[in-house]
Amino acid sequence: MSDAAHLLVHDAVDISHGVILYLEGISVSFDGFKALNDLNLTIDAGELRCIIGPNGAGKTTMMDVITGKTRPDEGRCFFGQTIDLTTLREAEIAHAGIGRKFQKPTIFENLSVFENLELALKMDKRARTSLFAWLMDDQRDKISDTLKQIRLDHEAERPAGLLSHGQKQWLEIGMLLVQDPKLLLLDEPVAGMTDDETARTGELFKSLAGKHSLVVVEHDMAFIEQLGGKVTVLHEGAVLAEGDLATVQNDERVIEVYLGR
Repeated sequence: MSDAAHLLVHDAVDISHGVILYLEGISVSFDGFKALNDLNLTIDAGELRCIIGPNGAGKTTMMDVITGKTRPDEGRCFFGQTIDLTTLREAEIAHAGIGRKFQKPTIFENLSVFENLELALKMDKRARTSLFAWLMDDQRDKISDTLKQIRLDHEAERPAGLLSHGQKQWLEIGMLLVQDPKLLLLDEPVAGMTDDETARTGELFKSLAGKHSLVVVEHDMAFIEQLGGKVTVLHEGAVLAEGDLATVQNDERVIEVYLGR
């Protein structure tokens, strides 16, 4: 895809309302095992959605399909109203405005916090910036704003390797934010965090909702309760239940899946 096409793709999903992600009839099989089985899921623009489910429910495969790592055997996957994600490569999907954070943070430990954000900004091909070029004022402002957002403004010059586990997670989220993603996919973002770090992460995510859409895959029910909003329960590759946390926790099918009775 050309740079011009990348820009068109990015602009095409610059929406402030409506549906930002639409999965219909998605099925994926690995050696006869159906990881996703006619999965249907809709995420609204600006929504903060939590995805839960037992191991093997299809949560990771779902994110792999959205980001182009895995091609579905069947079904449609649209970003915004017009972009069929099943036709794009991983890099093209990232450029279209979907950012993914894996469970283990991937940061450059020998670089400072600021330099990590600077590098992430320049790796965004829309910026068309040489890694050795001076930062423009608006880019410097963007990094400064992001540092405040992720609560690392007092750690800007610190080597990233010296940060706490939670701070490393925030830095990686910041590295996505400087690229202005429309949709953030976050895989177990508070695993290994202290209670205080977890609470701060919840505050961060709630502050991001609205400008960004967030899909959070998580096992920590207290954290999900803090986030509020809609929860989707996956089981055997399909949606088992949806609603607020209290509703899904009291659903007999969900209780059976989690407690095995």
